[in-house]
Amino acid sequence: MIREVASNELFTVLLVLGLVVIAATKLVAPKRFNDFIYIIGSYKYLKIYSRDQKFFDKFDALLFINLVLSVSVFSFMVYQVFGDEETLTVNFMFKLTVGIGVFILIKVLIERLLGSLFEIDKLVEVYLFQKISYKNYLGLLLLPINAVLIFNIRPSLTMIYCIVGFLLVVNGVGLMTLFKTHLNVIKNNLFYFILYLCALEIAPYIILYKVFITK
Repeated sequence: MIREVASNELFTVLLVLGLVVIAATKLVAPKRFNDFIYIIGSYKYLKIYSRDQKFFDKFDALLFINLVLSVSVFSFMVYQVFGDEETLTVNFMFKLTVGIGVFILIKVLIERLLGSLFEIDKLVEVYLFQKISYKNYLGLLLLPINAVLIFNIRPSLTMIYCIVGFLLVVNGVGLMTLFKTHLNVIKNNLFYFILYLCALEIAPYIILYKVFITK
């Protein structure tokens, strides 16, 4: 074991909760879930389900819950690797999970608002659906990765960088697919799309990085 028993117990609860959420997702929409599993190697999922987008989608909402849980657990491990050996508590994990969830939700709402202001609503809707789908897929990948890091392998700085690099590559595949599919639309709205990317995809993470480094 690499952590105190109490910490492992809480991690175990969160991992099991993630598994329950994923099982519920498959139960809600088994065919869609099976298509979602192959999102990296096939454009089928994005092509079919982007047409039926809803402001609130039960399938995406369940996967989002798993995403937040998985990212929270991974973020805490990264926090420890970077030098803070703080013991995991329910209060700390609750604040971390809520903070990550609120950050993502506010970001999505602002993205929709800016899409309307820049009059590129359709492009932003497709972009958000694809981006959220790939992020939810990252949450799926993080679940077994977190389990291995918690119970089998002590995470090192090099390992964390490798995992983050792998996740960025997977996310990059989603962005490249979007750019390739909607190249003409992006070209026609290039200035607004670049402004949109800088404001919502780059600036928030730079701010978070500065806050993290300052601490």
